[in-house]
Amino acid sequence: MTDCIQFGKRQIQYTLEYTQRKTLGITVTPEMEVLVKAPAHASPEEVKERVRKKAPWIIKQQSYFLTFQPRTPERKFVSGETHLYLGRQYQLKIIQGSAEIVTIRGPHIEVITPDKRKARKLLTSWYLERARQKFHEIAQPLITRFRKYNVFPSAIVLRNMSRRWGSCTPGGKIILNPELIKAPRACIEYVITHELCHLVHRDHTKQFFDLQTKEMEHWEKWKMVLEKLLA
Repeated sequence: MTDCIQFGKRQIQYTLEYTQRKTLGITVTPEMEVLVKAPAHASPEEVKERVRKKAPWIIKQQSYFLTFQPRTPERKFVSGETHLYLGRQYQLKIIQGSAEIVTIRGPHIEVITPDKRKARKLLTSWYLERARQKFHEIAQPLITRFRKYNVFPSAIVLRNMSRRWGSCTPGGKIILNPELIKAPRACIEYVITHELCHLVHRDHTKQFFDLQTKEMEHWEKWKMVLEKLLA
């Protein structure tokens, strides 16, 4: 069964399962689902109270999994379907022509190609090139801001990841999912800020989240926008 509690302005939904165990256990999955296993004798009110007490921990665990799995519906790359770029929806327009060009024109992303079967490849390459340019452009002022903490990323690279939007290696390399180019600029800033915070605090400690809030006050808002936009 599913239930929920209200914690401040945030609603926490959870799945409840009664078992033969003696104590109540709460788990947060990488998909940000909250699973509660409770003893058979526990009342729904007791479960709610326990979940409410654990709410700060639950929220931090969900934040740990910034790392949302990109789940954008599969595209067929045909004229008329919508594609995202920096948070805006554009209608794909495939035009047969002698050149191979991808450009934004008004409400459309236009793909000009002599072979319409190449539309997927051309648009994917265009997204990747735009991601390379935009991510570095967005990252530079954030990197400059973090210099006060005596940290600097060794590199920023793009890598397709099925379960993460970004990550930070022990060597200080920040890895970004090129799919982020479809999200609003503030979402991209959030992911980069998150990874820059890892250069200061490796683990998701209270100090980590305090720093993230200091550097991007409304990060949780953009985290949720990212989740909903590309879900």
